[in-house]
Amino acid sequence: MEPHLTMASSTRAGRREWIGLAVLIFPTLLVSMDSTVTYLALPAISAELKPTGSQLLWITDIYTFLEGGFLIIMGALGDRVGRKRLLMIGFILFAAASVMAAFAGSPAWLIAARALLGMTGAIILPCTLSLIRSLFHDDRQRTAAFGLYTASYSGGTMLGPLIGGVLLTHFWWGSVFLISVPLMLLFLFASPLLPEYRDPEAKQFSLMNALLLLTGTLSVIFGVKRIAESGGMDWISLTTVLGGLVISGIFVYSQTIVRNPLLNLSLFRIPAFSVTLSTLFLGLFCWAGLYLFLTQYMQLVLGYDPLKAGLLTLLPVAITVAGCILAPQTLRWVSRSVTILLGNVLMLGSIVLLAQLSTATDLFLLIAGFAGFNLGCGIVVTMGIDMVVSVAPHEQAGAASGISESSTTFGQAFGVALLGSVGTAVYRSKMSAFADTTLSEEAHGTLGGALEASKQLPIDAGLALANHARQAFVDSFHMASLLAAAAILLMIGVFLAVMKRSSQ
Repeated sequence: MEPHLTMASSTRAGRREWIGLAVLIFPTLLVSMDSTVTYLALPAISAELKPTGSQLLWITDIYTFLEGGFLIIMGALGDRVGRKRLLMIGFILFAAASVMAAFAGSPAWLIAARALLGMTGAIILPCTLSLIRSLFHDDRQRTAAFGLYTASYSGGTMLGPLIGGVLLTHFWWGSVFLISVPLMLLFLFASPLLPEYRDPEAKQFSLMNALLLLTGTLSVIFGVKRIAESGGMDWISLTTVLGGLVISGIFVYSQTIVRNPLLNLSLFRIPAFSVTLSTLFLGLFCWAGLYLFLTQYMQLVLGYDPLKAGLLTLLPVAITVAGCILAPQTLRWVSRSVTILLGNVLMLGSIVLLAQLSTATDLFLLIAGFAGFNLGCGIVVTMGIDMVVSVAPHEQAGAASGISESSTTFGQAFGVALLGSVGTAVYRSKMSAFADTTLSEEAHGTLGGALEASKQLPIDAGLALANHARQAFVDSFHMASLLAAAAILLMIGVFLAVMKRSSQ
């Protein structure tokens, strides 16, 4: 399964290239932080804007849905108009959308702002990764650069809640979205250090194919979310799921007959390419879905304020960033395949630890499981992206990079959608058994809503409601953990089978 590396270029990267990588960290941090910075703000958003359980999920996952849907499209556009130019445009639009989100006055407004953030984030990610690809031609240096890129992305996703916790301690919830403004200024100041790249032979792509890809994916996601939230299938969810599958099938077929396809399907015939993409998808699927629970667990179940909850992520952040940077060094002793497999095993063991959490949990158990879970995911993503780029033919490396970004982004989106929706369904089921049927929809749909409702009740009744709601939330987390563990275990089995077959 281990790839045969292409011959490294005789030109090794120097100081300018490494400085260029450092500059590209700014947009990488921005997009990654924005994907998680809302997690700690959810209780405050819930109290202020009073969204329903479904709206609360859309606030978090509409960002990654649209980001994933537009990644391949924006990657192709960058080849035509210039990657550096498009990156700068995307960065400015991202900052403008962040200001829109910060001053949202309703759930619908915030969802719309998050949707715009997702679309502009889709400009930033492929341009950043493709510029790194343009900067580093030596195989070893490129692997190290990908490690630093993944470390900055992983660090950003986990620093988001920490920075958000600091801001929420002193300012209103909208302040978490304004982080992009100073980062944008720093990037624009340092951007002259980056090279421009534009493919002079790039062919025009079909807008219809792009719309098919986006429409099919979002239709399936919406239908699955509706089924999980309602606990059953109605005609709307059935129609959207089936319609999305049909549209997706049409898109896949169109890629086999059009002259300039968005997706080069021949790459998926490489076993290592396909199985590694699946590993990337499931790794981010489990991480994003469970991370959504953990950030709320620390605040709403354990009762930590946003700053303390953010500080608890410091050790996992440090361990994960170090793991992403050091993971490429394992190639001196073991193959990429073995390193990816070990990362999956670490994730599985950590999920088992986290599944032991209760309403009164040992802090060591929480931090140990959290750190191991993040580290395992960081290793999988770092080596997985490098594997995908390495096994693809050299002339198709750019396309492979775009597909790998889409896989991780969609994994994150589906994780929040499916695990979050399953958690919501379990929580609603547990809360439906509560004796007080006069509670609001928010109280039955979200833990934050139930805790707010408990403050309006007599002391004994309020305490009973709060305790019941916290236990219902923990039960929903246990179910999500069980599904995540089953997904990782299945992936380990498939990965081992492909490794064994490829080594014969």
